[in-house]
Amino acid sequence: MEILIAILVLGVLGLIFGIGLAVASKKFAVTANPKLDQVQHLLPGSNCGACGNPGCFGFAESLVSGKSVVEGCRVCSDESREKIAKILGLALAKQNKKIATLHCNGGLRVKDKYLYNGVNDCIGANLVLGGQKNCVFACLGFGTCVKSCPFGAISMSAEALPVVDKVKCRSCNKCVLACPKKLFSLVFVTNTVYVACSSHDLGKDVKSVCPVGCIACKLCEKACRFDAIHVIDNLAVIDYHKCTSCKECVKVCPAKTIRIKE
Repeated sequence: MEILIAILVLGVLGLIFGIGLAVASKKFAVTANPKLDQVQHLLPGSNCGACGNPGCFGFAESLVSGKSVVEGCRVCSDESREKIAKILGLALAKQNKKIATLHCNGGLRVKDKYLYNGVNDCIGANLVLGGQKNCVFACLGFGTCVKSCPFGAISMSAEALPVVDKVKCRSCNKCVLACPKKLFSLVFVTNTVYVACSSHDLGKDVKSVCPVGCIACKLCEKACRFDAIHVIDNLAVIDYHKCTSCKECVKVCPAKTIRIKE
């Protein structure tokens, strides 16, 4: 008899809890936005964080809620952006692609000031007296930027310099943040001229350690008809709002520091 009572009690309790859970599931159910799933599937899924959100799902939620714009995803393809904008009923702004650009051309031309025998990483090497290179602004050549790129868009050349594949590059900004020397920037692909140096040393000091560094001669300033390049703090700086990529500065640069993107 006691066993029967126990079974009945448990059965009644199970029924009550079951009914309670069913009611709670309906009352507190979160209605999923069907657009959220559609948008998420159109995003690249790289979870690079360049948009400022915690991964692609976070960006999708921010998009659907109206807190972000479609252009906020730097790595999304133009086709996917158009589809997302159509789903959300948004106007899509025309975007000019940017690619990561390295502002150094020293590589093996810059000699080492000491034998570095530590961690094969630029950040680690930079902690030891600013790196092993004679030029304190030079690329250290350990390829930390290569490891940081989630799209395989960077490789190391025979000169121990990073080379960016402009087709694979999604301007995610990872290499910009990873480089301890701050040698990368995102430049519009239409701007074909760039300064392959980041040194702010005096010209004579640059020349003593690197044959292709900016020597602040100002010949580029004089050659530019559009007032688009100036030597600031011993380094040529291009104003891309004015630059027409006429390449006159490239022609007159004696150190071949101002270059054309390949």
